[in-house]
Amino acid sequence: MRPFDLDGGTRVLFGAGRLAELGAETARLTAGPVLLVSDPGVAAAGHTGRAADSLAAAGLEVVHFDGVGENPTTGQVEAGAETARRQGPVEAVVSVGGGSAMDCAKGINFFLSHGGPMEDWEGDGDRGPMLPSIGVPTTAGTGSEAQRFALISREADHRKMACGDPGARFRTVILDPDLPLSAPSRVAAAAAIDAIAHAVESFTATNANPASRLYARQAARLLFGAFEGWVADPAAGAGAGEMLLGAHWAGASIERSMLGAAHACANPLTRAHGIAHGVAVGLMLPHVIRFNGAAAGELYAGLLHASGTGAASKAGAGAAEALAARVEALLEAAGLPRRLRELGVPQDGLEALAAEAAEQRTGRFNPRPLGPAECAGLFAAAYHGGKGLSRRARPGLRPTGPAHRAC
Repeated sequence: MRPFDLDGGTRVLFGAGRLAELGAETARLTAGPVLLVSDPGVAAAGHTGRAADSLAAAGLEVVHFDGVGENPTTGQVEAGAETARRQGPVEAVVSVGGGSAMDCAKGINFFLSHGGPMEDWEGDGDRGPMLPSIGVPTTAGTGSEAQRFALISREADHRKMACGDPGARFRTVILDPDLPLSAPSRVAAAAAIDAIAHAVESFTATNANPASRLYARQAARLLFGAFEGWVADPAAGAGAGEMLLGAHWAGASIERSMLGAAHACANPLTRAHGIAHGVAVGLMLPHVIRFNGAAAGELYAGLLHASGTGAASKAGAGAAEALAARVEALLEAAGLPRRLRELGVPQDGLEALAAEAAEQRTGRFNPRPLGPAECAGLFAAAYHGGKGLSRRARPGLRPTGPAHRAC
């Protein structure tokens, strides 16, 4: 059995309406001013205001920063840190939002606790104490609230930097299933397939261990079971709790293992073509599962069993094909795209994308070795393969601006 460490480290509060407990939870950590990080969409939905009211009711002074875009940048991190210094100083950081807001909050915490620039924090390390922080996810997808890493894009070239430290992990996480109900359907669909990919890839990562696989298996059980009902009408709330908890557990699995080729291939698509991260990951995932079948077939069989597909008897390439087909059915149900060429990705650009994907950190943990040639094969399959854009494809899946937070 592979050696591993298990550190809970984070207090998790799950249940509808528990955003109201944010003030009391934060007051357990500090009596000083608090930086509240969110984004304009979360503010418009009323979540930021309710969070601020809860903090104020607990007697805490609140400094607001909502200048977070869909893909947090070094400039946004610096702006948030400057807001905290100018209106503070603050003694804790609270994030209410999707993965982008939570990653930006972690980046701001790096600046406030140890200084910048952000490039100095790329990689993983233990740099000493940081300000206490609380994360409240408003989407069921990224699982950022369960991880010590922040994904920050460098403004100069849009390169994503993974900046990790144990001190960046949230002391408390509030999982309130009422919050994702306000997410636009296209955002909910992209986030949901991202969570599925987290469970699948962290389960088969080369450094996975009994602890990470325990989280991933339970995540798969919840996510595969609730996905179709959730994406059909997020506002109706069917499966919101299962999706939110499943996404959190998938994030906890990433924290204890890593990801793989689907995320390695998705990052260049996001950087070069503005394809939303969850859309890019979902499109690549079936091809990656088939590619990995020879090395991870038995593991895929375990995920099939956990997800309740009724195909637990399959093994090897059969398990990989069954799981890939299941993911394709979820993409179809969510109205998510299936071909790169129908998202405007030129065929003559695939080689450059493959070279970039082969350099991604996540690819090092794929169950099959991943080089430029292998990435090129995956991109070629994704360019031609599948049944194309679903007839139910949702508008806005290929934004013209920066894409959603990547892992």
